[in-house]
Amino acid sequence: MRRVFAKIKNQEVARLVMKRMFFILASMMLYAPLWASSGGEEIRIASKLHTENIVLAELMTQLLNNAGVRAVHLRELGGTHVIWKALSRGDVDLYPEYTGTITGEIFPNSGLETVDDIRQRLREHDLLVTEPFGFNNTWAMSMKSEVAARYGITRISDLRRYPDLRFGFTETFMARHDGWEGMRRTYRLPQTEVRGLDHYLAYQGIDNGKLDLTDAYGTDGEIDYYDLRVLEDDLGYFPDYYPLIVYRADLAQRSPRIVPALQKLVANVSESEIRRMNRAVNLEKTPESRVAANFLAEKFHIRTEISEETLLAKLSRLTVEHLLLVSISLFAAISVSIPLGILSFKYKKPGQIILGMVGVIQTVPSLALLVFMIPLLGIGSASAIVALFLYSLLPIVRNTYVGLDEISPQLRESAEALGLSPMARLRLIELPLAYRSILAGVKTSAIINIGTATLGALIGAGGYGQPILTGIRLDDMGLILQGAIPAAILALLAQGIFELAERWIVPKGLRIAAE
Repeated sequence: MRRVFAKIKNQEVARLVMKRMFFILASMMLYAPLWASSGGEEIRIASKLHTENIVLAELMTQLLNNAGVRAVHLRELGGTHVIWKALSRGDVDLYPEYTGTITGEIFPNSGLETVDDIRQRLREHDLLVTEPFGFNNTWAMSMKSEVAARYGITRISDLRRYPDLRFGFTETFMARHDGWEGMRRTYRLPQTEVRGLDHYLAYQGIDNGKLDLTDAYGTDGEIDYYDLRVLEDDLGYFPDYYPLIVYRADLAQRSPRIVPALQKLVANVSESEIRRMNRAVNLEKTPESRVAANFLAEKFHIRTEISEETLLAKLSRLTVEHLLLVSISLFAAISVSIPLGILSFKYKKPGQIILGMVGVIQTVPSLALLVFMIPLLGIGSASAIVALFLYSLLPIVRNTYVGLDEISPQLRESAEALGLSPMARLRLIELPLAYRSILAGVKTSAIINIGTATLGALIGAGGYGQPILTGIRLDDMGLILQGAIPAAILALLAQGIFELAERWIVPKGLRIAAE
């Protein structure tokens, strides 16, 4: 016991340091919106996870910047409904969308057929829309030409004769109202071996013979590259997908130059031009910003400046973003979880409810939890921080409870014999004895957060997940490693830091006893 009491001052210092660190990080979170908003209003342009949408959004961003409007491109913000919610909340000002997606996914079974119908429906949501860009990018059911020739397949209806064909579709196509289930019913297809996978991995599966059919976009550059045959939609199942710009109704009032600048793209992007741009990005690995700049220079003689970020600068920016997500959520979780763990130990029945609740939160899929946050907090770091905070609760609460519960009755009796009050016993005896277990919970939460924070890129929170998402989309292992390796190194550093913290905070006598 003398060894424990001899280390009490170290515990007080540790608590003081933790309080100061939490204050600093909380202040950074509080003032982050002010930093982001400095320098005037920004027009926020969003894009989905596929290349063509990113290229179109990049064209819009560069056109607005050239017109003197301060525009930023929020890249790869997930699927249709994520961006739609962000647009409705005002977190996003505009983005490129497709007519078929609006009629079949955003407003399903609404009877919308023409652009005028879409325009009228969007006005009910205080949204406006431009005329289409000029090309149609509908779904294209694709097979290797040699496989299609071998079976004599030219139309989607022909697939009915071959029930053993292996289908691989994107998760988007599998889940959409106008996707696989609707196509299966319309064409009465018998195939049962159907799997969901990433759009760009599906092309690899088709090329190496693991798949026989996949969904493509009609303007994909990979169709020619992989020598694919697009099957005729002989029953006319798929709607037209003309891209256009959906924007908030107040945008013209906020900056009158925006809509006239974007009108340059209306009816001015052909199918061959967008296919060439898609090919340049996906197959030639040209950055989307460079592809967009080249198109604007060739088509409209508009010269835009493209700032190429160095690898070191990019990693530094991503590291700061990732550290902010992890550290703010972790320190907030520490400040809440330790008191909850103490309450769970002191009051057994409410404690079981607390442990059960944080356990249920842990079972919610991380991506689903991020999406749940969007209606409440919008896209960006706030939603990611709250989601990571919720994921951090269980290990710390549980380990605090276990650490206190494992203290021997003899030590508790000794503390009572000294005449210490319950709060004094907790502060001077019980918590120091439980520090080892508590630190183990904090370390577990930190490592979990470092990995889970990569998903924050899906809702515009940045961090190491951004190059990972882009690398998956472009089938670029180098980009994937730019996010995966730093995240792994950060997790190892976190583990080492907590090992050192344990040596500093946990009394030597307890460490010797544990060993």
